[in-house]
Amino acid sequence: MARVRWRVTEFPRRLVSRCKALVSWLILLRQTLFYNEFTSYMVGLETAAEPMFWTVDKFSKYFGPIFMILVVCLTTSVVVIFYICLLPHVYQQSLSKTIFHLIFGHWLLVNIVFNYVMAVFTDPGHPPREIPETVSICKKCISPKPPRAHHCSICDKCVLKMDHHCPWINNCVGFYNHRYFFQFCIFMLSGTIYVCVTGVDLFKQHFYGDKYYPFPAVLYPLNMAYDIMYGDHNKPFLGGIAAVPVNSSFNKNHGGQHQPGVDLEVDMRNQHYHTAVVYEFVLCSAVVIALLLLVCWHVRMISLGETNIEVYINRKEVSRLKKLGLVYTNPYHYGFFKNWQIFFGLGKGRTFLKNVLFPSTHTPCGDGLTFPRVPNKGPREDKDRGLMLL
Repeated sequence: MARVRWRVTEFPRRLVSRCKALVSWLILLRQTLFYNEFTSYMVGLETAAEPMFWTVDKFSKYFGPIFMILVVCLTTSVVVIFYICLLPHVYQQSLSKTIFHLIFGHWLLVNIVFNYVMAVFTDPGHPPREIPETVSICKKCISPKPPRAHHCSICDKCVLKMDHHCPWINNCVGFYNHRYFFQFCIFMLSGTIYVCVTGVDLFKQHFYGDKYYPFPAVLYPLNMAYDIMYGDHNKPFLGGIAAVPVNSSFNKNHGGQHQPGVDLEVDMRNQHYHTAVVYEFVLCSAVVIALLLLVCWHVRMISLGETNIEVYINRKEVSRLKKLGLVYTNPYHYGFFKNWQIFFGLGKGRTFLKNVLFPSTHTPCGDGLTFPRVPNKGPREDKDRGLMLL
């Protein structure tokens, strides 16, 4: 008969050993099921977000027309309100200011409409079957891909010098329409700033009113309570809605009749005017903030000779090659002024005044299939260790 000996002193050591073995087994199981030599946490994160990417790819093509209609409707509403509300207000101040606003405002409007239409209906460019230079094979199209071209999963085509797919224009931003898209953003940003500056006085008058209140007009219940406590009780507060006394000249001219218990009548025409002025300023202010961030991002990319996609590719290559002791050089960064000249397609009789500040349909420099490369400008030892991709 076997004897069972209990050794209390060995129990903690054996427990720790078993726990370590269990943890090691769980780590090995996790790495076996989810990892390999080429996998990282970023790859796992991208894999987890794959359903979101699939949803965007499948439904963005349907959102595009909706966003286009939204852009047209919002822009039209801003223009109509400017003509009805802001321009007559400027005309009451000065005739010379009115002439300036008519010239400057219509110049902005023409450029906005022209560049938006061209960005929407201009083909960004697609590589042909035979190209002079091939850098890779598109896995989706199974066709040769020229430098700086990328496949758009929404359009299901390869796009020359692709920047991104924009749902607001329902089109890809690529080689042939990148200039139109950027100029539309610039002129739209200028137009919204112009509307805000022109209507800021009128907005303050309608938003805050003639009487001081400690809270913004949107918090009219608080202002109503403030008015009840400290205001003139002979003048009821209606939260920004224009009201006219019954015995005023307005009611006399319009046949207003006094009703028992009612001291004021709401002027619906002034109410709509008030709503339009506030709507105009708030909408344009929001667009200014959004477009300012977008324009700053594109200015940085164009100044460095990159596209939206190449920003992330270059960052990844810089980090990867740095670990190998190599230096990555962007071969399409020709310098600040040269980058902008190429982007706007200037030169050969094309000027900034004629072809950028005014509508122009000139094509960009080159064919979008080949791009001159800039060699590494560092010392000799850096040239031997440099690497240029794309």
